[in-house]
Amino acid sequence: MSIADSEIAEALTAYLDRYPEEKTLLAEPVELLARGKDFASRRNFDMHVTVGALLTRGEEILLVGHLAYGIPLQPGGHLEPSDTTLIDAAVRELAEETGIDPDSVVAVSQEPVYVEFGRVPARPQKDEPEHFHLDLGYAFTTTGDVGSLQESEVTSAAWYRLDEAERLVGPRIRRACAPSGRMG
Repeated sequence: MSIADSEIAEALTAYLDRYPEEKTLLAEPVELLARGKDFASRRNFDMHVTVGALLTRGEEILLVGHLAYGIPLQPGGHLEPSDTTLIDAAVRELAEETGIDPDSVVAVSQEPVYVEFGRVPARPQKDEPEHFHLDLGYAFTTTGDVGSLQESEVTSAAWYRLDEAERLVGPRIRRACAPSGRMG
C-alpha cells in the first residue's frame, strides 16, 4: 500500500504549522497536493515526494556522497510502493544507503524537520524528464554505525561535525540537532 497524498499533505501542514515563515516558499507544493495526484509515485513528473534522514550520533551527523549529484547530502531517496509511512520510508532509505541497522535508529520527531521543493534535472538513463521533488526530512539519532553502502546510490558515508555538515549541505542540517527538532 503506497503512501496517500493525504498523508503527504498532513506532513506538510504539520511542518508549516511549525515553520509558518516557509508558507510562501512551499505554496506551490501545497497547491499541487490540494489537487491530489499520486505524489508518492516516482512517475509523477509534476512533483513527487522523496524523504531524507538527518541522523545524529552524539555531536556528529551522517552524510553520504550522493552518486547522481556528486555532492555530500543527507541519506534519502524516493518512496517505494511498499512504504506505509513517510518516516518509515526515511528509515528504509537510510538503512539501504548506509547499511546502518534500522533497529539502532530512533526518531526524534514524528514530523518533518525540513521540507524542500526543487527542480531536479532530467535523468535520461532513468527515463525521467526534468521534474520537481518535494523532499520531507526527518530527524533521527543512533548509537550505531555505518555498514555496507548501497554503491549504486552513494559513494561514501561519513560522520561530520555539525558546523562542517552545515557548510556542505546547508541550514537544514542544524534542525537535526536543534532543540526544536527534538520533539516526540
